[in-house]
Amino acid sequence: MGSLQTEPARTRPDLLAPAVSTALAQWPADAPVDVDSVLVAPIDPELADTAAFCAAYEVGLDESANCVVVAGKREGVLRYAACLVLATTRADVNGVARRALDVRKASFAPMADAVESTGMEYGGITPIGLPAQWPILVDARVAAMPYVIVGSGVRHSKIALPGAALAALPGARVVEDLARPA
Repeated sequence: MGSLQTEPARTRPDLLAPAVSTALAQWPADAPVDVDSVLVAPIDPELADTAAFCAAYEVGLDESANCVVVAGKREGVLRYAACLVLATTRADVNGVARRALDVRKASFAPMADAVESTGMEYGGITPIGLPAQWPILVDARVAAMPYVIVGSGVRHSKIALPGAALAALPGARVVEDLARPA
C-alpha cells in the first residue's frame, strides 16, 4: 500500500466521516471480512484526488478505487447509486449504471447533492456508511482485489480494505464490466 501508514479504522474515528465511523461500529461479527481488516491512513488533504494521491503515496492506480455517485430520475423520483471502480477505469454511467438504477438517463450527481446526501466531503466519498437505500455497485475488478484504497468520507485520510469487504457491504452488488478501461 505504498508509503501509507495504516492502522485499524475503527480505532481512529478522527480520520473518518461520522457515517463511516458509525458503519464500522455496526460491522457485523459474521461478515466475511473482519472489521479490523479495514485500515485507515492519514494523508495530506491537498493530495486527496486520485492521481495526486497515488503519485505522492506510491500507490498504483490499479490499487486505488473511486466511489462515484450517480443519479437518475424515474417517474419524477430521483434515484442515487454509488459506483465503485478502479482508478484505471471509468464507470459506465449511461450503460450499466443506468440500467442498475432503472432510469432513462443517469449522470454523475452534482457535487453539492452528493456531499449533502452522504454527509461526506467531496473527493472523499466512500461506499462505507452511505444512505441505506442506495445500491452500491462494485465493479468485479474491485471485488477481486486483495486490498484496495478508497476514500474515508473525508479528504485527510484513505481507507484500505479487501475488495471482498466492499462486495459484502449492505446494498452492495458485484457487477461485471461496470467500468471500462480509462
